[in-house]
Amino acid sequence: MHAALLVVPASGLGRAARVAGSVAERLRSAAGRLDLLVADSAAGTRGLAARAVADGVDVLVVVGGDGAAHLGVQACAGTDTALGLVPAGTGNDLATALGLPADPLAAADSVADALRSGTRRRMDLGRLGSGTWFATVLCAGFDSAVNERANAMRWPRGPRRYDLAILAELAGLHTSPLVVETDNGTLDLDGTLVAIGNTSHYGGGIPICPGADPTDGLLDLTVVGAASRRQLVGILPKLRTGRHVDHPAVTTLRARSVRIAGENAWVGYADGERLDRLPLAVTCVPGALTVAAS
Repeated sequence: MHAALLVVPASGLGRAARVAGSVAERLRSAAGRLDLLVADSAAGTRGLAARAVADGVDVLVVVGGDGAAHLGVQACAGTDTALGLVPAGTGNDLATALGLPADPLAAADSVADALRSGTRRRMDLGRLGSGTWFATVLCAGFDSAVNERANAMRWPRGPRRYDLAILAELAGLHTSPLVVETDNGTLDLDGTLVAIGNTSHYGGGIPICPGADPTDGLLDLTVVGAASRRQLVGILPKLRTGRHVDHPAVTTLRARSVRIAGENAWVGYADGERLDRLPLAVTCVPGALTVAAS
């Protein structure tokens, strides 16, 4: 067994760096060979992950948050290299979808068990026309605008920055024309947000697409149409329970392929990472990723 451990030290405000040594110790007992890779930037993470896969490692284990996991997915998708995750970021939505413990050392033990037993699972991925893969949720509209604003803020650090960004976006809330094309038909509406889920959760545990299953060959869509500020404030608390899908302004769909467009300035985010402005086209690719998880 040849494994590589890719650490993104900045993840989780330095949490990944603090646990890296203990994680490596746990994995060494399960892998015949373990290469330690440390990245100092997103570009460095992508390059190290791609190089490890090109060198033929059996498993690439990423220590970091959803951003680091997203880069690991780009390297491992469609290859024979399995991806292992040790969550050490803020959101960790992919790790949650894989059933990994929230504690990074407990997650490392789980990955080590999978390495010893050779346990592997396959999961679907979403793929954009640009070739970019995503494992969790692609979103655009209100929620991606919150991401845009939060990323531009230098203070405060951590989750509270997103709370303030939500309040700021609510103050300037407006709907925009949105077209959602699927293999089952087309929605043409004034929209507030659209989420395309391969898995159910985004934003650190929000079940925006509560019925999404990354093994069914389909993408789940949650589309919020025209909603006033008061209506959206009423919907937001329900997001934590998944009950938002019962609101009259919300439409849910399932499809193998999706194209989102419209006369708007929306930017897409997937796995919490910035993509491009709409239009964006997405296809579900069944079984595109192998994961080392029990």
